[in-house]
Amino acid sequence: MSLRLFNTMSHQKEEFIPREEGKVAMYTCGPTVYNYFHVGNGRMLVVFDMIRRYLLYKGYDVTFVQNFTDIDDKIINRGNEEGMDPLKLAEKYIEEYFKDAKALNLMTASIHPKATDHIPEMIEIIKGLEESGLAYAVEGDVYFAVDKLPTYGKLSGRTLEDMQAGARVEVEERKHNPMDFALWKSAKPGEPYWESPWGKGRPGWHIECTAMSLKYLGAGFDIHGGGGDLVFPHHENEIAQSEGYLHGETFARYWMHNAFLTVNQQKMSKSLGNFFTVREILEHFPGEVIRFYLLGTHYRSPLDFDDENLRMAQKGLERLQTSIRLADEALGRQVEKPVDNAEDQKLIVAAEEAQREFESAMDDDFNSALAYASLFELGKVINAHVQAYPYNSVGLQKARTALWELADVLGIDLAHPANNAEAGNEKLDQVMDLLLEVRAIARKKKDWEMSDLIRDRLKDLGIVLEDTPQGARWTIK
Repeated sequence: MSLRLFNTMSHQKEEFIPREEGKVAMYTCGPTVYNYFHVGNGRMLVVFDMIRRYLLYKGYDVTFVQNFTDIDDKIINRGNEEGMDPLKLAEKYIEEYFKDAKALNLMTASIHPKATDHIPEMIEIIKGLEESGLAYAVEGDVYFAVDKLPTYGKLSGRTLEDMQAGARVEVEERKHNPMDFALWKSAKPGEPYWESPWGKGRPGWHIECTAMSLKYLGAGFDIHGGGGDLVFPHHENEIAQSEGYLHGETFARYWMHNAFLTVNQQKMSKSLGNFFTVREILEHFPGEVIRFYLLGTHYRSPLDFDDENLRMAQKGLERLQTSIRLADEALGRQVEKPVDNAEDQKLIVAAEEAQREFESAMDDDFNSALAYASLFELGKVINAHVQAYPYNSVGLQKARTALWELADVLGIDLAHPANNAEAGNEKLDQVMDLLLEVRAIARKKKDWEMSDLIRDRLKDLGIVLEDTPQGARWTIK
């Protein structure tokens, strides 16, 4: 099956055919760095990281560009609130971005360009638009003339008439059309500025992505991605100014957008008190749980974010981690009795089937939710096999490898259990080994009261014991 993706431009799934065989050029809109990024941003970042990883798995050489907007009204306003230079504030939150990105297991982009490093490129594009009659200057500001471009609105499907009728636009007499948008803004007192043919100023928001994507990927690059809230006006305006500058040449071939994220069935909003940064959520849940949760719903479906859903995701992740742990324990044991060849062959067949189902789901518009089903099914087969044959075998090796590698394609590292002491508390490991030894002695003496007391007191502390034919295991819940 060939890879198909949903193109926002055509409103349908299309076969993915890259501009250059074997290579993918991909651009996603990164965060505006005036704060820690919120969980809505987090969904977009995780989704396109997953898409990138699957393209790599398919054998493509992927160039992935993700920008930082480091000059913007929000950054200037936040800098004023904190008494900090806006550009230094932006640098601070770029550093913080990478900390949270690491927690979510986001791959570093091939290029992470900053808007302020590309002012000359933006000025050249604006000059080109002005020369072709698609832009006009007024008292140091430069606007894009939307009614000069007949194709304006083709991404969102809106017409200028509808936009003007439904818009709440402040009266701006200097604009030729209320929907015209700023390419360059004249400097206000106390703001950062750059020299330009129109005087001191700074770029508008939309022009930066045009400049950076064209510089690093060139016209007609493969995938432009972002959150659904960017379809209009940001991406619509990007297309207008880019294809206007390119004299009608295609800017990007495929447009992809993830659906909105709500919090407790409500739109995330500071005024509603349900606005959460990833940094805040990381105080309560590990990054791998957050990532696992965000990919548990197809990227084009709305996703509701609450603690209960996160806890359910954590349990699901722990099931897969347990399958890996059980397989590793079995693979470390010498065979005490022969593993039935037919049963071992079932594992090999299950691993191959899981891979086929996984790829089928992902080839159908990156359906990570359906891909999860193949992982859980393989995990269930591994668990059942290990109960009967808790020893090393070829089939178990293949099944374990398949589960590990397919999860890794989604950026899920099953070697790092969520809230599990196996993450590395050596002292706790030693204490637990001692307690299990004492409990084993009690059970050997048929001192069931002491055995149960140790089990129950540990459970009260959040440590669950599981008695198996190979001895007791423990996990933190």
